[in-house]
Amino acid sequence: MNVFIVGGTGTLGRQIVRRALDEGHHVYCFVRSPAKATFLREWGATILQGNLCAADSILEALKYAKAAVVIDASATRPTDTLTIAAVDWQGKVNLIQAAQAADIEHLIFFSIMRAQDYPQVPLMQIKHCTEDFLRESGLNYTILRPCGFFQGLIGQYAIPILENQSIWVLGESTAIAYMDTQDVAKFAVRAIDRPATYGKTFDLAGTRAWTADEIIQLCENLSGQQAKITRLPIGVLRAARQATQWFQWTWNISDRLAFTEVIASGQVFNAPMEDVYRTFDLDPNATLTLEEYLQDYFTRILRKLKELDYEKAKQKKSGRKKRSPFKSTP
Repeated sequence: MNVFIVGGTGTLGRQIVRRALDEGHHVYCFVRSPAKATFLREWGATILQGNLCAADSILEALKYAKAAVVIDASATRPTDTLTIAAVDWQGKVNLIQAAQAADIEHLIFFSIMRAQDYPQVPLMQIKHCTEDFLRESGLNYTILRPCGFFQGLIGQYAIPILENQSIWVLGESTAIAYMDTQDVAKFAVRAIDRPATYGKTFDLAGTRAWTADEIIQLCENLSGQQAKITRLPIGVLRAARQATQWFQWTWNISDRLAFTEVIASGQVFNAPMEDVYRTFDLDPNATLTLEEYLQDYFTRILRKLKELDYEKAKQKKSGRKKRSPFKSTP
């Protein structure tokens, strides 16, 4: 089947591309910068250049791909020059309207768990509004709503511990059922030819919900190192958000800070998954746990560090044995 993927260069998107290709689909990746998508072409995907903010480019690419299914895994990056409103709202409206015009059979959209509960947070409000817009579009749709990815925890917890840097813990720790992006990708690709998912919204949760303190303790146990924890009151976060709202070039930062306040709220982001696994015909026992993911990460990193230390010691020892040919014997 011809599958049109938006956001294929992202952390989640690349896993969807990889899995769709592995399952024999013809994958077309809609990207802003083909230079950053070279690895997708090497995997076997066809690269189509365009921009969600340029509606004509979407329709042109969809018609070229002759795709039956669209998977939208795109998201605004904090460093983007465009705002969240421009990409995550107007861009998604453009995509949905282009899908209507191109007679797309099925659109799979990634939202965020409990987006409807946080109308004061720009990204959550936009995701919720996009869900409603998609439901009213007349398209066959599937909405997937994960709440967090394992991959984001490496920079947030693992690396600071290894580098003896502070870990910032904000407000009251929120328990979040993170998932590996490879497991999330399974649901997206399985939905491609699964009519049982049409017109439905699915929360996606990992094997258990973890607070920041629990993740830090797990990282400490696996790395054998103690974390430096700096706890930041929620009031400081709110003040920073207000300050960044004053300047256009910091609007994206302000919106991200608002989202950060969600994960410092002390609420639980989790959901029952039995019926979801049954609908998608996936084995819950094959889902990676956070313990397994971090165990693999720390095992590989600590092994690499030992190898580097060995090489440094070897070079140092070798250097002591050598005598410079330019130095006279005393």
